[in-house]
Amino acid sequence: MSTIAVIYFSQTGVTQALAQSIRQGLEYQPHTTVICHALEGREILNGRFINMALIERLRHCDGIIFGSPTYMGGVAAQFKAFADATSELWCEQQWAGKLAAGFTCGSNLNGDQSMTLQYMSTFASQHGMLWVGLDTPRGFGSHGVNRLGCQMGVTACTTTGKADSADLDTARYLGQRVARLASCYI
Repeated sequence: MSTIAVIYFSQTGVTQALAQSIRQGLEYQPHTTVICHALEGREILNGRFINMALIERLRHCDGIIFGSPTYMGGVAAQFKAFADATSELWCEQQWAGKLAAGFTCGSNLNGDQSMTLQYMSTFASQHGMLWVGLDTPRGFGSHGVNRLGCQMGVTACTTTGKADSADLDTARYLGQRVARLASCYI
C-alpha cells in the first residue's frame, strides 16, 4: 500500500484539472491512497505558508507530485511559499527516498514551463527525493501522450482557460507511472 500526495496551486482551474487527471491515474493502481491538496491563499500569512498539518501529513507519504502554473518563468508565489516552508524538513532530509514528479501549465507553447519543472525537480532533489519524469517522447509509442514533448513532467498549454484533452491524458499517464513505480519501490 502506497500513499501519494498531489500538492498544487491553481488560479484558473487548468492546474486543478491536471491534478484531478493525475489523481485518476494514481487511483488506477490498486492499493494506492491519494492525498490531493490545493494550496490556498488563506494558508499563507505574511508571505509564509502556515499549514503545518499538511506538511506533517506529507512526511508519511511515499511520493509527492507537485503542480503550479508557470508565472513569469517559474512557480507561482503560493507554491513557492509552500516550498520554503519545508526547509526544516530539508535539514533532516525527512523526504529523502520519496518519489517526486511535477506538472505545470502556461499560455504559450514555449512559455518556459520547463523552467517551472526544473525548479520543482531541484526542490525535490534538495530533499533527497527521486524525480520521475515521463518515459514517452511525443509522437512515439502507443501512449498518445506528451503533446508538448517535455520529458521532465507534464507541461500543458492553453489560451482558452481549459485544459487540452491530450494534456489531461498526459497527466493521467504520469499518475499511473508514479503509482506503478511506487508499488514496485515501496
